[in-house]
Amino acid sequence: MSPTDVAPNPNDRPVTASVAEHTGVPAPSFEHLRSLTDQIGLWEHAEWSLPREEHGFCTDDNARALVVVSRQTLLSGGVADLAEIYLNFVLDARTASGQFHNRRDSQGSWIDTVGSDDSLGRAWWGLGAVARSGPDEWMRRAGAEAFDACGSFDSPHLRSNAYAALGAVEMLLADADHAPAAALLDRTSAVIAEAARRRSPWPEARLTYDNARLPEALIAAGTATSDDGLTELGLRLLGWLLTIETDGDHFSFTPSTGWAPGEPRPAFDQQPIEAAGMAEACHRAWSVTGDEAWRMRAVTAAMWFLGMNDTGMTLYDRATGGTGDGLMEGSVNENRGTESTLAGLAAMQIAALCTAAG
Repeated sequence: MSPTDVAPNPNDRPVTASVAEHTGVPAPSFEHLRSLTDQIGLWEHAEWSLPREEHGFCTDDNARALVVVSRQTLLSGGVADLAEIYLNFVLDARTASGQFHNRRDSQGSWIDTVGSDDSLGRAWWGLGAVARSGPDEWMRRAGAEAFDACGSFDSPHLRSNAYAALGAVEMLLADADHAPAAALLDRTSAVIAEAARRRSPWPEARLTYDNARLPEALIAAGTATSDDGLTELGLRLLGWLLTIETDGDHFSFTPSTGWAPGEPRPAFDQQPIEAAGMAEACHRAWSVTGDEAWRMRAVTAAMWFLGMNDTGMTLYDRATGGTGDGLMEGSVNENRGTESTLAGLAAMQIAALCTAAG
């Protein structure tokens, strides 16, 4: 399969030599992530670089961290101690009904009955990731055993389904015969595909948040199930999103308030999760199609953190891995919270995978 089978085509936009030949993308640094981590898990928010302990913890972030540190095992390792903390957090979040808490106070007590659908989807994603590539065998086994209960997930929300679908794909890469994961993947990918087929060119009237996860989940599901129709649908959505969010040689992402056709661009504040999601989606498209244009787009998305954006300002601290919470019109939000820092690390991981292959 080739991206020429879908429209728009990433080759329609030139890849600049500076990106194609770029070798200066830094290796992920986990120094700041460690500073946001205590024995319970990751603090959710930061003021500048200091954790705001009064806001407590959430499963959302610890599950995202589990995805990032599990991927690092495939790159260079060295974060097994962090993986253990985040895995234990997600396992502790499980409820008797097979769902997950999300909110935890600074003393470690759960303060909700069940988390948001997004947090549930991300929990399954984190468990699938550690089942596939956790740094220790016991972690991989624990993730796989927990994933047996994934049939409890049921949501109408597109992104929640995308997160759970990506987790199911990870689980199936660890164990191709894992029946609950296969059923979860069928169910979640169908929700996204139905929405995408019902409305064109995008399944929603308005772009909101973490937009690239929708096409990425379809591409991943199509590949895992050998369903070329799903893969082509995901590539078409990703190609459209890429066209909408590209300005010349850089990405100009949807702001935190969302965006609909006809509204002005560029718009701010642009969030790090958009850049990380785009990098990961383009990397997956490249891994499926082998088309070099997707690889270059993945690197371009990572370079957004390093100043290849609407303002030329840098969000990612090469020394510590700390990442600003947003790109504003004339500044960077200098608070380096967990969500943003994980996004910066994920993007650097993807850039490392792409440049190593180049």
